[in-house]
Amino acid sequence: MVSTTKSDQKEQPEDRVSSSQHLEQATDAERLAATNRVLNDPLASYDENELEELAEAYARKHGLNDSVNISAFKAGALLAKDSGSFRARNELSRDEIDYLDKERTSKWSLPSLFIKVILLCSVCAAVQGVDESVVNGAQIFYARLFGIDDENSSLDPWLLGITNGAPYLGCAIAGCWLTVPFNNWWGRRGTIFVTCLVSALTCFWQAFTNTWWHMFIARFMLGIGLGAKSATVPVYACETSPASIRGAMAMQWQVFTAFGIMLGFAFDLAFYYVPDTASNIHGLNWRLMMGSAGVPALFVCFFVFYCPESPRWYMGKGRHPEAYQAMCRIRHTKVQAARDVFQMHMLLEAEKNMGSGQNHIKQLFTVPRIRRAMVASEITMFMQQFCGINVIAYYSSVIFVDAGFSEVNALCASLGFGMLNFLEALPAIWTIDKFGRRWLLLFTFPLMSIFLFMTGWSFLIPEGTTRIAIVALGIYLFCLAYSPGAGPVPFTYSAEAYPLHVRSLGMSLATATTWFFNFVLAITWPSMLRAFKAQGAFSFYAGFNVVGFFLTLLFVPETKNKTLEELDQVFNVPTRKHAAYGWSQFTYPIRRHVLRMNVERPSLYESLAQENNHHYSPTSSMRAGDRGNSVEKHA
Repeated sequence: MVSTTKSDQKEQPEDRVSSSQHLEQATDAERLAATNRVLNDPLASYDENELEELAEAYARKHGLNDSVNISAFKAGALLAKDSGSFRARNELSRDEIDYLDKERTSKWSLPSLFIKVILLCSVCAAVQGVDESVVNGAQIFYARLFGIDDENSSLDPWLLGITNGAPYLGCAIAGCWLTVPFNNWWGRRGTIFVTCLVSALTCFWQAFTNTWWHMFIARFMLGIGLGAKSATVPVYACETSPASIRGAMAMQWQVFTAFGIMLGFAFDLAFYYVPDTASNIHGLNWRLMMGSAGVPALFVCFFVFYCPESPRWYMGKGRHPEAYQAMCRIRHTKVQAARDVFQMHMLLEAEKNMGSGQNHIKQLFTVPRIRRAMVASEITMFMQQFCGINVIAYYSSVIFVDAGFSEVNALCASLGFGMLNFLEALPAIWTIDKFGRRWLLLFTFPLMSIFLFMTGWSFLIPEGTTRIAIVALGIYLFCLAYSPGAGPVPFTYSAEAYPLHVRSLGMSLATATTWFFNFVLAITWPSMLRAFKAQGAFSFYAGFNVVGFFLTLLFVPETKNKTLEELDQVFNVPTRKHAAYGWSQFTYPIRRHVLRMNVERPSLYESLAQENNHHYSPTSSMRAGDRGNSVEKHA
């Protein structure tokens, strides 16, 4: 135990006041670095005696007065500051030590109730994927029924596009921005219930439509559920997860959304041969396709209240005893629950203190470090859509039919695309931290460009088996290139690039960006295909992948395995300097190996670390992979 004299203990609060006064006089960069240090580890400035006193005071204040709970909070507070010290804690029982050890050695040894939380979040992500992809096969049929498939009409492609893209318009202008009020009113579970209920009802609604504008309204309403759900479920997963698996839970959304996309293609294929009935129901097959997407959403509605509410949401509402009870249900021991609740409480207090008097929206544009993070995040989110992936996710059946497939074979080929997208999402959990975010984007953008060019120009081959095979091969290779790069990187990058105190706002902006450009993609593809033909339409997005490569090269710094202070250093590099570094990276192989020039490999980050070494604080040891919406704990 750390020993402190009384005089030392008296000086520490004064030191904090002095630091606070210094912070008020600091520059924006210094203030931001200090804020990050506090938010990174709000317990760093307290010794063990102070932590025990704070923990006991917290427990008594919120009615957790019995000796078992007070002991749990005292031990939990010490573990929150030094998680590796549990073996030396005499106050812990043998069982408590064993469970704390399992957090490190067997991190997937979890309470049964938390397994239900994992299942809930997985099915929610799958609902998202099904809602996005089931329209792929259904549009082959309802476009004819709605009279918007006239090849000679210049308006029909736009009507088909706006009908298909309606959910993403609903997400961008309503769903994403309703997340905060929905969560304030109903909590995480309530929001998940309401949004999945909206998804289920609108899926069934779509199945009963008979005009394009009726379908548009139903799908727009679907988007309200999609937007709020996509912003709530990952937060719920991270707020309930132990730190040891928080990164994997954050990646779970991407993986099971891909699974849902595959499931949507499977539904399309399953109902393809369903005939119309004698009761004059026209298009029963596509109606079943659209309605089937509501079934997984109903499962979530029935299942969600078997899981606990987010402890952090309870704490935000001042309901601390309920937060502790909820945490106890998803942890093995009371000590683990008390540790996580106390740490959460201290972080919330630090965020409240640091956030007072600051205009976070203004900071996005006026603080250079935050502005550069916003630009980099928005580039990755924009390119996630304009790499062209959702052209295939939404229109692959039409594309395959145009290539010469029969309708049923087109649905089979689309299912193959969905399976590849899902299976390749699994190793992304490993590759994103192994190779880095920036490197994966720089490696995969050129490949995606090549494969889209290959796909588009394959349509010049005369109709037959050869054209069918090469078009399918190009699309599948494109999917293989997308899954480890532009698929998982944008959300992970956006979650860790922003400083903690503006991260929620930054993620809201990032989510709205990806949904808006998702809508742009969906609405423009049919008319683009009509005007440019397949060669021009695919080449358009192939060209954007080249643009994405250079935007990433010049304006997107690497964030892998960087502490909060190191991220401040990286994003404090002037844009011009980082762009020059990126360009030198691009030209280095040419100058070194082609022109045979004696040049050194560019090393911006290494030199930056040396230049700023005197700013480094050993207390900022949390890496990019450790933070709430990141991927994996740094070893």
